[in-house]
Amino acid sequence: MSQELRAVEWTGTGLALIDQTALPHRTVSVEVHDVDTLVDAIRRLVVRGAPAIGAAGAYGVAIALLQGAREGWTPAGTREAVARVREARPTAVNLMVCVDRVMTRFDEGLDAVLAEAAAVQREDVEANRAMGASGADWLLKRVGADRPLRILTHCNTGALATAGWGTALGVVRELHARGRLEVVYADETRPLLQGSRLTAWELLQEGIEHFVQADGAAAGTILRGEVDAAVVGADRIAANGDTANKVGTVGIALACAYAGIPFLVAAPTTTVDLATPDGSAIHIELRGEDEILEWAGTRTAPAASRGHNPAFDVTPGSLVTGLVTERGVLEVSAGELPADHLR
Repeated sequence: MSQELRAVEWTGTGLALIDQTALPHRTVSVEVHDVDTLVDAIRRLVVRGAPAIGAAGAYGVAIALLQGAREGWTPAGTREAVARVREARPTAVNLMVCVDRVMTRFDEGLDAVLAEAAAVQREDVEANRAMGASGADWLLKRVGADRPLRILTHCNTGALATAGWGTALGVVRELHARGRLEVVYADETRPLLQGSRLTAWELLQEGIEHFVQADGAAAGTILRGEVDAAVVGADRIAANGDTANKVGTVGIALACAYAGIPFLVAAPTTTVDLATPDGSAIHIELRGEDEILEWAGTRTAPAASRGHNPAFDVTPGSLVTGLVTERGVLEVSAGELPADHLR
């Protein structure tokens, strides 16, 4: 990209969020100056991706302070508004971690809050760059091929999903920059098509050769030997390595295990929740039924059918070959992750 994308940008008086529900056909921003608008933007996936949500939540503390000053809220009222931002999406732990971090500066006032939110954003970009380099190094060594790699990814984990550069897609971008990437298989990511709408759009901006495929094609593509490794992001990682990511991820991990190829999770340490012992304790968000019963506002399922629409699934840690954070790659197996690496 000629200029690095910023999905979340502080304007001086509020937030500008790239509206990811409008991509790839329109590139527009949503201006946020109040808590209701921010909560709605997070829930409607105007802003999405665990690190990007975290950055938006960090600046959400400043939004609440500014709105509280305009509308005469008490400090307790402002804290209640911040709590609404923190709880806007329950699975992505980054949102809670980043809001809690910025709230440690709450009593110091707006300037301190903004400084902490800016640090959250800056550190995420730095972390993404670091994990991109470490993840690329690890994959090239692990695969051991003397040719460019063929990578499969699921959902969107690029600059749109983060404060900048990307997590799993950051690894892909690093391989591409080194001339060690042949092609990317981008799963379409039902039901909201973040892969075909967003990942494909980002890959196109980078000039990266890619195919968009149906989610149901992923396992077959892997088992036919057309993929060297899968690289995905995460919304929450439990202490034993169990990983919550966009629904459909666990099938990719199973196929990779059967095929004997690496399944790499790329996520910053803020995504690791050592207080969550395993995947059974991760709350899985159920989204509206209409997202899978309708298409572009037209009913596609029988009127009496119900919809089951989990936004995420949990991949057991035993299926995760490697976890790359800004601190390097952990080769994950069943059991607890080393806390010293993650703090």
